[in-house]
Amino acid sequence: MNYQETTNWMFNQLPMYQLQGASAYKEDLTNIKVLAAHLDHPEKQLKCIHVAGTNGKGSTSHMLASVLQEAGYKVGLYTSPHLKDFRERIKINGEEISEDFVCEFVAKHKDFFEANDMSFFEMSVGLAFDYFASEKTDIAIIEVGLGGRLDATNIITPVISVITNIDLDHTQFLGNTPAAIAGEKAGIIKPNVPVIIGEYTNETQPVFLAKAEENKARIFFASDLISEVFPSDLIGDYQFHNKKTVQQTIAVLNSQNEFKVSDENLKSGLSKVVKNTGLQGRWQQLGENPKIICDTAHNKHGLAVVMNQIQKETFENLHIVLGVVNDKDLDSILPLFPKKAQYYFCRPDSSRGLDTEILKEAAQKYNLSGKKYDSVELAFAEAKQNASKNDFIYVGGSTFVVAELPLN
Repeated sequence: MNYQETTNWMFNQLPMYQLQGASAYKEDLTNIKVLAAHLDHPEKQLKCIHVAGTNGKGSTSHMLASVLQEAGYKVGLYTSPHLKDFRERIKINGEEISEDFVCEFVAKHKDFFEANDMSFFEMSVGLAFDYFASEKTDIAIIEVGLGGRLDATNIITPVISVITNIDLDHTQFLGNTPAAIAGEKAGIIKPNVPVIIGEYTNETQPVFLAKAEENKARIFFASDLISEVFPSDLIGDYQFHNKKTVQQTIAVLNSQNEFKVSDENLKSGLSKVVKNTGLQGRWQQLGENPKIICDTAHNKHGLAVVMNQIQKETFENLHIVLGVVNDKDLDSILPLFPKKAQYYFCRPDSSRGLDTEILKEAAQKYNLSGKKYDSVELAFAEAKQNASKNDFIYVGGSTFVVAELPLN
């Protein structure tokens, strides 16, 4: 199979959370352990930083990779989901895995995948670990896919664990209270491995403290420990806490005496995240006059910060291109959106995309008015057509919506 056929097979033949949602979620780590053994345990050859959290884990992972690249290390980066191309998930020093490596890996192990009913995510994790081991990375940043305790990435023993924050998201798998979700995320805390917590609340802090004590893991609350925050080319307001998390993680990494990252490396890495890693979709500007911003924030915690940042902007009229997936709790996110805006409701091109009529009717309950469009492309084109040079266009609501925009 060529690359397109290979990735199509991965997407279509096996469960993939990005496309299917709940039915793709696996309840234990049995499969990934079987796969790791089949691959001769590449994860045991890796030094890793493991990053979990409801929001910010992607940005935090990319920041950490950028900083370590600036310090001269060969850095693997595994993240999900991708926006345009599967290979975005697996990079070394900002370079995506080759199409050939993906094709050869799948061809070599396809019979095993089918015989053992491997999910899309399990295959992807196995591929990333195998690639990083074969390329002999100095360190790999591994982002959790969903949750933590039962995530396929959780077979690693990292040098540091990181949990960015907790919010109510994916409650059908992780629980419907912050404490329950914190318990799932805290499942990445390993014996004697230090853990960095980005943000905490009165409800989540005891969960983290108890899990750390149980594992004799030193715990660091970045929001309390970091006073000076360095600038970054990632300019979303929500990056404030992510930068604190990264700075505390690097401080702990330096204390372990295996990796050395100077303040100069740290500042330089934070200022060149997009250049070094290729990260897209985080308060990303796509145009000026009118100013166009897209963002992948998609839950209450993330969208609240983004909507607040929009209100700080200066504009005459606000245009919002909005689409969501079908398992989204609309009553938790729609009240966050400004009533004084023109809405362009659209359905992302995914089997999980929510029908525009349902979205429009739900939005009307919160006095959000606008028209519906058959695609993100049409909605975006109409917003640009209607906006004057002093207006502001925001595009978001889902990673899938942002993925359909011309980002480069």
